[in-house]
Parts: sequence; structure tokens; C-alpha cells
Amino acid sequence: MGAMETLHTTESVRVLTGMYAAEAEYFAAGGPGHASFDPLAPWFSPDVVLHQAAGLPYGGTWRGHAGLARFFRAMGETWESFAMTEQEFLATGATAVVRTQVRARARATGRDLAFPILQTVAVADGRIAEVRPFCWDTARIAAACRPGSGQGA
Repeated sequence: MGAMETLHTTESVRVLTGMYAAEAEYFAAGGPGHASFDPLAPWFSPDVVLHQAAGLPYGGTWRGHAGLARFFRAMGETWESFAMTEQEFLATGATAVVRTQVRARARATGRDLAFPILQTVAVADGRIAEVRPFCWDTARIAAACRPGSGQGA
């Protein structure tokens, strides 16, 4: 591993570890609508871009700190609970790859789900610059969040 690759690995692990810890504190403090986004902000570039699959209830492209704050509010409106139960860093270069196992309960239906998310996370200048989460079955997730869909977990 070269010096530049080691630098990126160390930086991305530091940034991701710090951000996930801040995110856990944010949710423990009540999350969207109750806790301030401020502790999360330093971990994200001011022009961060988050790409969510269009088929999800919070799908679309979210830009900047204000966009991320709106995204977290949309997540809070969608999920009664959203816990990352297992997390593994699969690659930790300038673009990291993170596998996360999620357990969640949809607010509108009360349905429980367990699903994996694979994310690519670009880290630049000590902050997260871009996030692309990939869910295996977005239709199943969306259906569990939609009253009257008849589909469970």
C-alpha cells in the first residue's frame, strides 16, 4: 500500500467512524425534528451530494447541509425506528464502500423490515463529499412504508 493510499484509508476510516458516531448521537437525541443537525454537519462537505434511489419514499438527490437536514427529516417521517445493526467497511480509499444491515419499522404501517444497504462514500479534504446507497429491494422497502400495500417484511 502506497503512502497516498494509506492516507486515504486512514482519512476515510476516521471520517466514517466519526460520522456514524455523530449520527448515532443524533438519533439518540431524538433525531429529525428533535435534535440539531449541527453535530453531523462537520463530517459532510458543504456541497455534499446524497443520491437515494427514486423508488424509496425519500428518493432523490439531496444537496448540501440543508439538503441532508431535509433528508433526515424525510427519514424520520418514514421510519419509526431505523437501526444499523451490523456495519462493515469493505473498502476504505478515497471512495469507501460500507455494508450495513438495517432493522427498521415503517411509521405509516408499523411493519418491521430487515435489509442490507451497500454505500459508496467519497471522502475528500476530511469530509464526506458524496454518498450513493444501494438497497437490494427498493420496491419491498417502499411497499412496507405504504399503507394498504398488503406487503410485509
